[in-house]
Amino acid sequence: MAATKKTGKATAKPPAKKVTKKLAPTKEGSARLLSGGNPQIAKGHGDAPVQAWIAAAPDWKGDLTARLDAIITRTVPNVRKAVKWNSPLYGMEENHWFLGLHCMTKYVKVAFFKGAHLTPLPPNTSKQKEVRYLDLYEGQLDEKQFAAWVKQASKIPGEKM
Repeated sequence: MAATKKTGKATAKPPAKKVTKKLAPTKEGSARLLSGGNPQIAKGHGDAPVQAWIAAAPDWKGDLTARLDAIITRTVPNVRKAVKWNSPLYGMEENHWFLGLHCMTKYVKVAFFKGAHLTPLPPNTSKQKEVRYLDLYEGQLDEKQFAAWVKQASKIPGEKM
């Protein structure tokens, strides 16, 4: 409590304002960015929430995630899509997912939920035995290898979430 100069009476300090990062307006409106620049998009099933997430991804990450989405859709034409936990998920069956995307501060993280079964193995390990990650930095995407992993991953029974 602080005393005011005029009255000398104690007053409570006003609460600090919460600062949130906002994107420049997109076709979908503006989106709140979470830690690391990951867009906060309402959860939902289908292509529309995934496209809203991609549209809200900051900077070069929006272009990269649009390319990833196009490769996944071209490689697995009947893929199911959803946004859960502020991340696009891709799968073959209802609520069984083989891949997820997430924006980090300096890269886009691709999670292959059964990645330990892919050949060659995606480069980054996880605390979870079967999960493997591919961290993509600006200008870094081997489309042919990514498509091969997507094709393999789509044939493995997905992770129930």
